[in-house]
Amino acid sequence: VQLQASGGGLVQAGGSLRLSCAASGRTVSNYAMGWFRQPPGKEREFVAAISSGGGSTSFADSVKGRFAISRDNAKNMVYLEMNRLEPEDTAVYYCVAGESSRHVRTGAPNVKWGPGTLVTVSS
Repeated sequence: VQLQASGGGLVQAGGSLRLSCAASGRTVSNYAMGWFRQPPGKEREFVAAISSGGGSTSFADSVKGRFAISRDNAKNMVYLEMNRLEPEDTAVYYCVAGESSRHVRTGAPNVKWGPGTLVTVSS
């Protein structure tokens, strides 16, 4: 499966942004999907995951209540809706696909990664 994230940009603190991930290749609906991010000078970290059917989601504590993840299997798309953004959310965001939500959450070795998209939140 190939992944391409888009939608990053510059936003003021308190604002909102929606990231999109276009997936292609193998049957995308078979994969759990998710998002990771890497803040400047820091390690990559898990943000959100969604099961293959979309019925189960999970989030990092730092974004719980502010971010939402969804998918449209008919369009092979995954979305990350980010609200009440904070400067600490500034990072390169990566779309990922894995065999299960657990694989996605843990960034398992066989997880597929797409190129990132930069989100900058100004204070």
